[in-house]
Order: sequence, then C-alpha cells, then structure tokens
Amino acid sequence: METQANEIEFVKNQVFSTDKVVFLNIDGITHEESMIFPNGEANCMNWIFGHLIYIRNFFLNMLGEEPVWDSERFSCYNRGEIALDRKDEFVNFEALKSYFKQSQDRLEARLGSLERFNPENIKDISTFCLHEIYHSGQLGYLRRILGKSGAIK
Repeated sequence: METQANEIEFVKNQVFSTDKVVFLNIDGITHEESMIFPNGEANCMNWIFGHLIYIRNFFLNMLGEEPVWDSERFSCYNRGEIALDRKDEFVNFEALKSYFKQSQDRLEARLGSLERFNPENIKDISTFCLHEIYHSGQLGYLRRILGKSGAIK
C-alpha cells in the first residue's frame, strides 16, 4: 500500500509542477505570438500547448475521468499532425489556458481520490509524466525564441 501511495504522490507532484512551469512559460504570450512557427516550420506555442491538453485527455480517461474536450474536434493537436497545415483549426490561446486549467483541476481531483493505479497503466502513466516534462520545457525555449525573458529562474 505504501508503494502505491508513493506512486500517486509522485504523479501528483509531476502534474502540479507541470502546471506551474507551463503557466510561467506562457505568461504574457499573446494569441498572435502563440501562432508563430519558428523557422517557418517548427511547432508553434499554440500547438504544443494544445497538444499537452490533447494528451491529458487520454490520461484523464485512463484514470476514469471525463476529458475536457472532444478529441475528434480538436484532432489538429494530435501527435503526428503537421501543425502548420492545420493552424486554421487552432483554438484561441486564452481558451487553451482555460482548457488546461480544467484539465489540471480534474487531474488533481482524480489523483486526490485514487487509492492506487491500475498496474497495467504504470508504463503509460510514466510516459505521460515524461511527455509533460518534455513539452513544458519546449514552451520555455519558445518563450525565449519569441524574445521574452526566461520565466524559470
């Protein structure tokens, strides 16, 4: 039981930390700035942020929680999509912030009520944590590319 509680606490900390890093890195970014594709092709901040939410929905489902949006409607943020080709489908950056906050609230509530993870999901949960770390760091680099000062000191 102690190990299972530790696993949940670990993931709760990851989710809490990602939330803080993401919001520090997107602070002061306008929708227009979020739509800039570095080098005319690298994923923009809007896509990366939307992609984090897109994948969080699968994690919420895995934990038995409702997603914050319909995956088909927001498929432009799916892994493997060519963001530049689907930019006209992107959500306003302020709306993305609201969706992310909803996903955060649902994740924190669900993780707070769980007694254990399904052992079959441990690898997916670990990959989810890595995914969040990877993309929240990308938001930090994009912030600097957009000419903003670094947010993580």
